[in-house]
Amino acid sequence: MGELLACPFCRELFSESEASICPECDLALVELKRLPLSRDALLHELEALESVDPPQDQNLGILYLGRDRGLLAALSLCGFMLFFLPWVHLERPNDVSLSGYELAAHFAPWIFGGVIGQFLLMVLLYTRRTVNGLRGIRVIATLFSVLTAGETTLLLVRPPIENSYFSSGLGFEWALYLSLGFSLWSTWRAIRLGGSVTDLRDLSQVEMVIDHPKAPLH
Repeated sequence: MGELLACPFCRELFSESEASICPECDLALVELKRLPLSRDALLHELEALESVDPPQDQNLGILYLGRDRGLLAALSLCGFMLFFLPWVHLERPNDVSLSGYELAAHFAPWIFGGVIGQFLLMVLLYTRRTVNGLRGIRVIATLFSVLTAGETTLLLVRPPIENSYFSSGLGFEWALYLSLGFSLWSTWRAIRLGGSVTDLRDLSQVEMVIDHPKAPLH
């Protein structure tokens, strides 16, 4: 068929053998590939650009672990499990070890705050799958992370079952110290959750998950 020719005004198409002048506009026909995009094509391109979310707002997927999302979830899970391991050891009236849960249930119910915070943090991290979504929960994630650190520190400084009138021979177990350590580590990472929006080069290697297909870019 040869090269297609088009009128630069009305964009009517012709083959080389059909015409060299547009019969409607009386303008010389030019090669189609030399013409810029039409108004309708430009509008389509602009709509396609507007329909695509910026990288920091695109869904990274449920299994995305970068920008401290995976690390913080792992630290919260570890802290949650440590709550049910031995925190303290009592020598009187019986030689017994108590987990964080048993200590909270019988002596200090305020200790439940930390483990509830860790559970809620895991739920939050599960639901936040964009960079801006992760950055938006930094404050609450930091609060949930630091609760256990505050509780374990208070236990170490002022045990609820030790006073000047009664001593149970209280000693602290390894799980309590690990809970404190994981809580401090989690707090430090929660402050940086989501990373920076000025450097998104790491997202170029991530396959974005778009909930609703958008028009492709050309």
